[in-house]
Amino acid sequence: MSRVQLALNVGDLEASIEFYTKLFKTPPAKIRENYANFAIIEPPLKLVLIAGQGEPGTLNHVGVEVESTDEVAAAATRMQAEGAACDIQEATTCCFAVQDKVWVSGPEIPWEIYTVLADASVMHPTEGECCIPEVSSEQVGAAVEQVGVAVKRATACC
Repeated sequence: MSRVQLALNVGDLEASIEFYTKLFKTPPAKIRENYANFAIIEPPLKLVLIAGQGEPGTLNHVGVEVESTDEVAAAATRMQAEGAACDIQEATTCCFAVQDKVWVSGPEIPWEIYTVLADASVMHPTEGECCIPEVSSEQVGAAVEQVGVAVKRATACC
């Protein structure tokens, strides 16, 4: 089953966990330092909460979780054929998981299409490293203008 992923920057992780647990009637699938994620069945959603990496209440990143590396590769091939720029990352550690993924450059922000290969004990393999490709200030500005949502990427990372 594929599901959309929304990663949100939060100011109070515990309060956010409590709220989203009630909202979706689902406890977190994973809680780590400054991080929690929910694998929500209905509606199909991977909700990621990240504390300390962006202004609370802003979007950190978006994506689609798929079931296999083959699906990641198929998405990359399809989007490259459509002319989209893609950044393929294999067996990368990000968000306390080892993942195969592709970042597809959208007109506003990149979209992550990924599969989880294994659990990981760290957010990123090295301090200061980020698994999200850089987003230009023009892309951030276009996203804010188009959807009216503050999208801040200076310190955002999954």
